[in-house]
Amino acid sequence: MFIFSVTAKSKKEQPGFKAGDSIPFIVYIDFKDMFGAEKLCQIFLFKEGFHDIHIEKRKLIPNDKLDSKLIENDKALAEALETGYMIQMFDAH
Repeated sequence: MFIFSVTAKSKKEQPGFKAGDSIPFIVYIDFKDMFGAEKLCQIFLFKEGFHDIHIEKRKLIPNDKLDSKLIENDKALAEALETGYMIQMFDAH
């Protein structure tokens, strides 16, 4: 499981922000290698209407660290394990 801190710009106006706004995301990708996970991250954000995608931080969570308690307490992580990925807009508040 890879977790990325990402910023991307909106191609068009969407609820909560204007076209061209830079939006921070946390993206969870359940994939074997980092290169593939990064490309999937970019593709999923592009598909959702974002461009100029910059991955700022990368973190690998090894499978042996994904215990049931961690998964129960992190809904985004649980969804990524179920569906393969999860995109979460970062809210600083």
